[in-house]
Amino acid sequence: MSLVSDSALRRALARARDGKALDVTEVTVLLQARGEHLDALLEHASRVRDAGLRAVGREGIITYSKKVFIPLTRLCRDRCGYCTFATAPNKLPAPFLSPDEVLEIARQGAAMGCKEALFTLGDRPEDRWHQARSWLDAHGYDDTLSYVRAMAIRVLEETGLLPHLNPGVLTWRDLQRLKPVAPSMGMMLETTSRRLFEEKGEAHYGSPDKDPAVRLRVLEDAGRTNVPFTTGILIGIGETIEDRAESIFAIRRVAREYGGIQEVIVQNFRAKPDTAMRGLPDASLEELAATIAVARLVLGPRVRIQAPPNLVDSEYALMIRAGIDDWGGVSPLTPDHVNPERPWPQISLLETRTAESGFQLRERLTIYPEYVVAGEPWLDPRLFAHVAALADPATGLARPDAELRGLPWQEPDGGFASSGRVDLHVEVDTAGRTHDRRDDFDHVYGDWTALRDRLPSASPSATSSSTAPSDGAGSDLAARVAPSTTAGVPAAPAPGARVAGSAGADAAHPDAGPAGAAAGGAASAGAPAGGVAVVGASDGASLTGAPAGGGTPGEVRRALRRAAADPGGLSDAEAVALLAAEGEALDELAAIADDLRRQAVGDEVTYVVNRNINFTNVCYTGCRFCAFAQRRTDADAYTLSLDQVADRAQEAWDAGATEVCMQGGIHPDLPGTAYFDLARAVKERTPGMHVHAFSPMEVINGASRTDMSIQAWLEAAKEAGVDSLPGTAAEILDDDVRWVLTKGKLPAKEWVEVITTAHKVGIPTTSTMMYGHVDNHLHWVRHIKLIRSLQERTGGFSEFVLLPFVHTSAPIYLAGIARPGPTAAENRAVHALARILLHGSIKNIQCSWVKLRDDLCRQVLQGGVNDLGGTLMEETISRMAGSENGSYKTISELREMVEVTGRPVRQRTTEYGVPVDERLAASEASDGVCKSVRRVLPMA
Repeated sequence: MSLVSDSALRRALARARDGKALDVTEVTVLLQARGEHLDALLEHASRVRDAGLRAVGREGIITYSKKVFIPLTRLCRDRCGYCTFATAPNKLPAPFLSPDEVLEIARQGAAMGCKEALFTLGDRPEDRWHQARSWLDAHGYDDTLSYVRAMAIRVLEETGLLPHLNPGVLTWRDLQRLKPVAPSMGMMLETTSRRLFEEKGEAHYGSPDKDPAVRLRVLEDAGRTNVPFTTGILIGIGETIEDRAESIFAIRRVAREYGGIQEVIVQNFRAKPDTAMRGLPDASLEELAATIAVARLVLGPRVRIQAPPNLVDSEYALMIRAGIDDWGGVSPLTPDHVNPERPWPQISLLETRTAESGFQLRERLTIYPEYVVAGEPWLDPRLFAHVAALADPATGLARPDAELRGLPWQEPDGGFASSGRVDLHVEVDTAGRTHDRRDDFDHVYGDWTALRDRLPSASPSATSSSTAPSDGAGSDLAARVAPSTTAGVPAAPAPGARVAGSAGADAAHPDAGPAGAAAGGAASAGAPAGGVAVVGASDGASLTGAPAGGGTPGEVRRALRRAAADPGGLSDAEAVALLAAEGEALDELAAIADDLRRQAVGDEVTYVVNRNINFTNVCYTGCRFCAFAQRRTDADAYTLSLDQVADRAQEAWDAGATEVCMQGGIHPDLPGTAYFDLARAVKERTPGMHVHAFSPMEVINGASRTDMSIQAWLEAAKEAGVDSLPGTAAEILDDDVRWVLTKGKLPAKEWVEVITTAHKVGIPTTSTMMYGHVDNHLHWVRHIKLIRSLQERTGGFSEFVLLPFVHTSAPIYLAGIARPGPTAAENRAVHALARILLHGSIKNIQCSWVKLRDDLCRQVLQGGVNDLGGTLMEETISRMAGSENGSYKTISELREMVEVTGRPVRQRTTEYGVPVDERLAASEASDGVCKSVRRVLPMA
């Protein structure tokens, strides 16, 4: 019975009819529509659905997927009160289906024309059941997901079916591992209700993977990883009407921001015997229809909405009127193992019932047609052939005449064939880039408007949250979804606000990431192994694209006294105050830093003769600050061959270089072992060259593609010739900042793990910070302090490099979200503060001449900096972003830059040693730059 007034329903229906944006209150009203109001609601929803189908050329078509259901394991670490799928080991013949059993199901499905292999399993059963752990160990698998990956590959190779993976909660790295073996994945959000998760006796109590914050993070990570993802809500499990409304809005936010939600399932609870919730009444089909219709209105015409046909009794027409455009997976072979008491309808019956409502039933693949047609970055190249064998290239739907046969799953061939604008490293200084932005600018980075919603208003109480509401979801949605452990975390001050004290700024910050929350239910403190806290999504620092904090003159003076007396003892608030120093206070800050520099490394200004080799700029990661990345078809795209890489290393060696720095885009065609090939190519041609190569993002990419652990991959890289790693891809080590700056780059804790593991296996790294975009001063302080804590733990950093944001051609600046980099005063202050905060920990502080003008380099050299980096020979990344300081500097130019300071200049090795005489002589002869990249000066 409706608990809302007739007038409220009529007002909300009128807004729906007129296509106006609905807020959470109006949606809550509409969810209670019944009778004539429900009829009107369904009519409005149908109209929106029909417009969406027309827009994609599928007017009058409702889709389904012909599938087999592969219950890889029914063991689960969760204890959901409504589930009959999960069971105990003593009720199963074995903890997991064997490979033969998996393939037998898949082969039978292929013989019946199925095209989807739905892998369903419990969440990480080895964490709860020792039988699962023993089975995996006995069969040579590190974890359940390794077995999932292996079985997905065998299904692809031996049957041709396309895997759709439902393994439960996945981390960002898990998604990286699984994307190459499955065109799509899924996980039901179910609900955003924390009550059902936290209160004893409720549906999700005692189930760590049902934390709503964790599940929303999975949806976000899937979008960041460009995985076509299925999700949905489950109604009738004890949630309130308001919970339903908020759950729909939460899904919409993720769908808008990333574009990766390919399908939303609206599923009704059906009570099952032998479960804790067997006595609850089923959600009524009218409730289901109203929820589907509201979901259609909120999610809009582009999102596909499904109702499972085996759970709607005979009310097919009602669900079609409500706005569905898909019936989901239907199997002619296997039962619905999650709802075993509800058999699938015959496909012929489904076709008839669909036709009775005026629609045609068409088969799709597990990956929805829009993503098939789009291809990269949504579909991994390893799966191109498998999908193409089954898909109509024009529509993306399943081909009725497709032949099911296994195809090899393998790393892409080639990858190192020379292609594209391979002379960009030279032409970037002459002809420049072809266009100021890519022609897919409006969508490749996600939805710019949705991204702006991540930037809170600039007020002292503004806090940032990765679950922040938008689009009328209600200002308290983040609080409802976020773990209660985040309550009371103080916000960072807005621009110009005073930092009252240091207690809040120095507090630990809870991390709502999947790994932390999955381990113990509610999200726990964000400290990876070893106890180093990573600033997480709930740290409270506001994202405003401008400084946070600042201090009164008195506070700045007190902070200066503290910095001089106890550099390492500065509180966050004091450090933030120093970043706002101006005039004489800024000069005093620089002097303090320079005294510490003199104590640590003396007066020498060092540089290295090196060459950057960016072996490809083809990349689909979606970093919004990066103007270097290109699609393979873009005019400025290029990839170097191994011989070209080796040739450039040889040229550098002949010019006296002691180091090559190799980094590149995350090219989808490059296998995970490509990085080893690059290192070997350089070492074979120039055995004495130090190979400083591969950012943490590239390490994760390589490890994921090879299904190796990070440690194993790094050990292999070291054996191949990698001597050290650049600590790039750090940007700001705060996920709230990172998820604005980039769509798909690795989370902060993954960066930390790669770096600390590299140090563990004996590979030193640099450390970096890119600043002055959508961050604030408190983020800078916390980032530098995190770097110090890592150094105290591992001792593996050789230097700290400050990288001011270059804005000119950066997409996030062109979209009007980032500010145009830091000010000159901020650059001086942050270089000085880095020296102060890192004193006694990291000796070498480096400035980037590429990003700073020569006069600013001179100023920071008098404020704590002792190193200028390298001659570089070819610097393309910053130049593509609009840096105007050239792509190389000769030794003479570096000496001239330093001369005014009166300090001596010395060439160094990567390890800050002294190069051998032969190297020094060669570099003097070339002036530190090879001839092939030298600018040709006009004749007088």
